Amino acid sequence: MKIARELSNGILIFAGIAIYFLVIEFFGLSHILYLRMFNALIVFYGVNRTLKSNFKEEKLGYVTNLLSAGITAITGVLLSVVGLLCYIYLRGGDSYIDTLSEDFLFGGKPSANQYCIGVLFEGLASAVIVVFITMQLWRNKTSSEDS
Repeated sequence: MKIARELSNGILIFAGIAIYFLVIEFFGLSHILYLRMFNALIVFYGVNRTLKSNFKEEKLGYVTNLLSAGITAITGVLLSVVGLLCYIYLRGGDSYIDTLSEDFLFGGKPSANQYCIGVLFEGLASAVIVVFITMQLWRNKTSSEDS
């Protein structure tokens, strides 16, 4: 059975984000909020791979590619949030949340589930932004080649 490119690139996004966060955790940098924003580049890479494959196969429809890119990004984000939730519970659950960045989304003491829901909303919002930016880059690239 062939895995759809959206799923495989979504899994690639998940793996990239997981490795990235494990590395910054290992070096003790997970409390730096700005380092956490670089995961958008990993999402961009996965979405760009999907669109590159689509255009290589001459799938040029805007809506088709928009849905394909969206499915890729959302798959990566959902898998990453599930992975984060599992990691938080492996590291001690709600007590581990206290070691994460205090500036992130919440003013009080969020539970592991609340923290992951916040990350989910942030991830989905950034995924939508990345998808639209990537779609515009590819649209400009293909329309300039047509001229």
